Amino acid sequence: MDGQPDKPHQYTRETATEGVETALRMIDGRWKLVILFHLFGGQVLRFSELERAIPDISQKMLIQQLRQMEVDGMVRRTIYPEVPPKVEYSLTEWGQALCPALDALLTWVGNRPPPE
Repeated sequence: MDGQPDKPHQYTRETATEGVETALRMIDGRWKLVILFHLFGGQVLRFSELERAIPDISQKMLIQQLRQMEVDGMVRRTIYPEVPPKVEYSLTEWGQALCPALDALLTWVGNRPPPE
């Protein structure tokens, strides 16, 4: 990042649709949002801490979701050369930047009018 403000994007209906669909696919899944909410605010958690924080997730699924989020650039995985290995997870700057968007979605759904 060069410190310059983001330039506004000139989206068409089609590119906006494609961009939002891509974003939704990146956070789609039963556990990704739960993981994100545990890591927001600069939290750094070991794998075992995430397992305890999300007791209904299997170890295999947690590994899978974290790896997908790492590949997508939202989560940073840090491995320390210890025995046993120490692995910590945190959000990248880009992953942390998702927080205001999710807050906006919460506000939006909270303002849903009652059914007529």
